[in-house]
Amino acid sequence: MGEIRNQTSISDFLLLGFSQHPEQQPLLFGLFLAMYLVTMLGNLLIILAISSDPHLHTPMYFFLANLSFTDTCFSCTIVPKVLLNIHTQHYTISHTGCLVQMFFFMELALLDDFLLAVMAYDRYIAICLPLHYTTIMGPQRCLLLLAASWLSSHLLAFSLCLLMSQFSFCASHAIPHFFCDLLPLLKLACSDTHIFQLMMFAEAALSGVVPLTCVLVSYAHIIHTILRIPSAGGKHKVFSTCGSHLTVVTLFYGTVFLVYFQPSSSYSADTGVVASVVYTMVTPMLNPFIYSLRNRDMKGALWRLLEQQ
Repeated sequence: MGEIRNQTSISDFLLLGFSQHPEQQPLLFGLFLAMYLVTMLGNLLIILAISSDPHLHTPMYFFLANLSFTDTCFSCTIVPKVLLNIHTQHYTISHTGCLVQMFFFMELALLDDFLLAVMAYDRYIAICLPLHYTTIMGPQRCLLLLAASWLSSHLLAFSLCLLMSQFSFCASHAIPHFFCDLLPLLKLACSDTHIFQLMMFAEAALSGVVPLTCVLVSYAHIIHTILRIPSAGGKHKVFSTCGSHLTVVTLFYGTVFLVYFQPSSSYSADTGVVASVVYTMVTPMLNPFIYSLRNRDMKGALWRLLEQQ
């Protein structure tokens, strides 16, 4: 560890998330590489299947394709650098590189968050107001919702990164994490972080609580509507279109709330690393399976896509 530290200039950070366990490096490298490849393949197949099948040119699949695109970019922001660090045994990242990685990580995570809320709203309109669905969820409305999600996530991420770039780091430059995440980096700052933390919690409320409330309210209405369907088969058919989305929402919010909705003083590096592996690697990898295995239209589109090859 001393050799690594000596090679590092004062403007560099050390990402030490997995360096503490040298005997596990080959296993971690193989595991993360396999997860990364499965994530890339799964999400790209979802995008290709939706774009090539006219039956799937609907708002629900439009947002799903965008979620897959976001997950693909999200994985590319984190995993290649992790694999490079493990392979070369050099855990350095420049100050600028760290801020850039943090910006894209936050922007794409927030975009995931907003897209899940938009997808819940889409399901609410489709199930609770089916006669008005084509009118409400027209192409312009879908593009507007997507643009608002992109713009909101960009502005929220940029404002925090801009504040973080003003901090000085006068203590250790070793980050006990495998990427430049907000809370581990905040603990290394020797500047006054009070305003930053207030802004971070305000943004967390805006980008976490508001979309989650949208999801919960949408599903409260959906469940109320489903319970009024007389046939068991009808209930199952309607709920099956929502089950995959609910699974993804639960996985995403469960890990995010575990890490970020706590004071930075009580942040645990070990808990943070484990939870971060789940939402940066496991969730983007599982999303294509969750959406395709429980969806007959998606399975049909994937089979037709593969048969064309």
